[in-house]
Amino acid sequence: MQTKYLTFGELLLRFSNPHQMRLMQDSRLVGNYGGSEANVAVSLATLGDNVEYVTRLPDNRVGHAGALALRGHQVGVKHVIFGGNRIGAYYFEEAAGMRSAKVIYDRENSAYSELRPGMIPWREIFKDVDVFHASGITGAISQNAADATFEALDIATEMDVTISFDINYRKNLWKYGADAKETLSKMLGYADLVFADKIEFEFMTDNYSNIFDAQDANFKMDLDAYRRWFDDIHARWPRCKKWLMGIRNLVSSSHHTLTAILWNDGEMLTTRIWDIPGIIDPVGVGDAFSAALNHACATWPDNPQLCLDYPLAAAALKNSVPGDFNLITHEEIMETLRNAGIIS
Repeated sequence: MQTKYLTFGELLLRFSNPHQMRLMQDSRLVGNYGGSEANVAVSLATLGDNVEYVTRLPDNRVGHAGALALRGHQVGVKHVIFGGNRIGAYYFEEAAGMRSAKVIYDRENSAYSELRPGMIPWREIFKDVDVFHASGITGAISQNAADATFEALDIATEMDVTISFDINYRKNLWKYGADAKETLSKMLGYADLVFADKIEFEFMTDNYSNIFDAQDANFKMDLDAYRRWFDDIHARWPRCKKWLMGIRNLVSSSHHTLTAILWNDGEMLTTRIWDIPGIIDPVGVGDAFSAALNHACATWPDNPQLCLDYPLAAAALKNSVPGDFNLITHEEIMETLRNAGIIS
């Protein structure tokens, strides 16, 4: 039977200038929908999975257009609730040459930030759900959104729903007074499956000793140091049996190297480093990891190596897709793995 996924988070409008121009250079802002948990939902749907998305959107044309955009990508939106006055947004200035990317959030007083416990009928929604995916971003928006997230995590745990979690630490979002590390640590305590990038694991564990500055695919990693790190991570949050760490080095704005490590119930698996020139859009790479990890674990539960190689290939391919959504299919990922000699 096909796995049923549910993701929960804030749908955003992303605005950016075309052609890597700075925000101050041009009044033509190109808009599209995004947001981490919506990105995961769209990616899962693109991989052929059955996925629903839960959020709160303003009851106006912008909010309904957002729900329609998700539906157009085969994401179920029947549990979306409407209310409030505005949708959250962010402004993205693309990286170019030596100039790094810039993100400006506009999420205060959004419909989602005003979400409160009791607004969403979780027990009814979780009746036919196998995997619930959430992220640390929901804990950063407001105390109300954090409380609603913990409500969902409590009920998912009570109903024996598998919990997938992306740490998704965004320093600039934690403004309402909560301690980010403490809140994220509590959320991690619910998780069965976790994705985060190396920087987020560093923040959560205060471990900054494992250097990754690969200029190409020939870089040699200190795997013993990573093994000790993962053992420490699992000791802190023992419920979780699968930890995927995405590891990236920005050689330049258009050239990244990317790899990952999977800690699978005591076994640490490693894979190749992808050398990725010609970056088109790196936004959503972590969400591509999360979605493809979930897809792989359901598709090949007895092949942990493929559960590492598959999401890494999906994340590498996301760099070629403009916008937040990873519109890469299962067939394209498998073809990439075959062309690289990873599978036959």
